[in-house]
Amino acid sequence: MADARTYLDHNATTPMRAEARAATLAAFELCGAPSSIHGDGRAVRKAVETARHQVAALLGAEAKNVVFCASATEANNMALCLDWQRGRGGSLQRAAVSAVEHASVLSGGRIPADRIDILAVDGHGVVDLDAAAALLDRWQAEGVVGLVSVMLANNETGVLQPIAALAEKVHAAGSILHTDAAQAAGKISFDISGIGADLVTISSHKLGGPLGAGALVLASQGLHLSNPLLRGGGQEKGLRAGTENVPAIAGFGAAAVAAGRDIAAYGERSLALRDALAAGLRQAAPEVVVFGEGVARLPNTLCFAAPGMPAETALIALDLEGLSVSSGSACSSGKVKVSHVLTAMGVPADLAGCALRISLGWESSAEDVEFFIAVWTRLRQTLHDRKQHRAA
Repeated sequence: MADARTYLDHNATTPMRAEARAATLAAFELCGAPSSIHGDGRAVRKAVETARHQVAALLGAEAKNVVFCASATEANNMALCLDWQRGRGGSLQRAAVSAVEHASVLSGGRIPADRIDILAVDGHGVVDLDAAAALLDRWQAEGVVGLVSVMLANNETGVLQPIAALAEKVHAAGSILHTDAAQAAGKISFDISGIGADLVTISSHKLGGPLGAGALVLASQGLHLSNPLLRGGGQEKGLRAGTENVPAIAGFGAAAVAAGRDIAAYGERSLALRDALAAGLRQAAPEVVVFGEGVARLPNTLCFAAPGMPAETALIALDLEGLSVSSGSACSSGKVKVSHVLTAMGVPADLAGCALRISLGWESSAEDVEFFIAVWTRLRQTLHDRKQHRAA
């Protein structure tokens, strides 16, 4: 077994940036609750509000519209709580989510399953805008105010969704658009007004901050939540009860600043590494299939399969060599299962069962990529030789 490890699973979580670690540790030294009015409380409140402005700046949002919570999963559940209302009033009546969403969105939150419509995707994993438009037309004709939730970037394939185009259709129908941008924030440049979403989910630990913090960001104050998931105190303007996790939030803010500062360089470097990885794999095995290759993707994500090389076998062997990678999403039971994302894309089950996801981070290197290619190539040859031996 390898002594040193090579980490290539940054879409699951990424190491903390030095700035985030320093801000988190500094916040641990503070004593006081952010809601207290004394000097100690005000000092803690300042740390939270500084982070709120830092996270807002990453998305081009207003700080007052950032709602901190414990994770992107919680933020997604907040978005799907059924009681978002526009200023004119009127609770949500239905929801539509894409077939490739994270499990926290596919679960539907408080919305009953019979009131959730599933938006199909094409073979690349891109949502069908025509089908979405037809659904929205039907909602509008029936007087339905609904919420559409489509992720900005897929966590398994890295495929980017046409959120701005979808937003136009959603708003024309009088409905609300939420996008889970947990994988996109800090990896590609975007702002909340540019993509047109009403609600945006982001995560701390996906962009170099600590675990235990996420945010739901509102595009404007014209949208409000009348029935929050967590009730109790008046924290986060009554939208999320419970004393804030100040160290995690402080680290989140510092990570947002660092990610925004480095985003152009990160994207350029990751794209070069990702393309070198794909080329190396295909040189070793021309039959390799790269999922979502024909459309825009995150620069750091490569989801691929070599027919006849099961993911479960590959993951165990790669782990023994000191390589940390994934097969689809890491947010399940820890078992290797056929990806619902690839299934929705129409990928045959036997090929989907061979899918691996490599996701690069801000500290990934050319040496990491070269090491993976070498180990994976050797593993593939070993499996091939075993099959030949058994067939002889």
